[in-house]
Amino acid sequence: MNKKKITLVSLISLISTFYAQAALAICPVCVIGVSSGVGLARWLKIDDTITGLWIGGMTVAIIMWTIQWLDKKNIKFTLRNTLIIILSYATVIWPLRSIEVIGDEYNTIWGMDKLILTIFIGSIVFYGFEKWYRAIRAKNGGSLFRYQKVIWAWIPLIILSIIFYFITK
Repeated sequence: MNKKKITLVSLISLISTFYAQAALAICPVCVIGVSSGVGLARWLKIDDTITGLWIGGMTVAIIMWTIQWLDKKNIKFTLRNTLIIILSYATVIWPLRSIEVIGDEYNTIWGMDKLILTIFIGSIVFYGFEKWYRAIRAKNGGSLFRYQKVIWAWIPLIILSIIFYFITK
C-alpha cells in the first residue's frame, strides 16, 4: 500500500470528525485520536499488531455509538445489534483485505494475521474497559477527574501497544 492512499484515508478520517454528530456513547475525542492514529501508524510503519489494537478499539466505539443512536431514535428490529457488529467489522476488515493489508502470509503472529488477531484483542479489551469504566462511574456517582473518559479509553490500548511492541520487537 502506498503512502498516498494512507495519507488520503487519514485526511478523510480527520476531516469527517468535524462533521460527525456526537452520540456520546464514548468520548468523540477518543475516536478522533484513534482514527488519526491508525492512519499515522501505517504511514510511520508501526507494526500491524499495534495498529490492529487501535482499529479494534475504534470499531467498538463506532458500534456503541451506532447502537446508542438507534436506541435514541427508538429504532429496533430483530438481530439489530448483531447486524451492527457484523457490518461494522465487515466495513473495517473487507477494505483492508481488498487492498491486501490483511492476508499477507508473512504478516502473521501466532499463526494468524496480525491485524485480524489484534483487531479482536483490541476490541475485547476496549469493550471490557468501557464496561468497567461505567461500573466505576456508577459506583462513584460520576467522574473522578477531568478527561477521565478519554484516559480510561486510551490506557488499555496504550498498555497493549507497549506489550505488543516488545512481543514483536
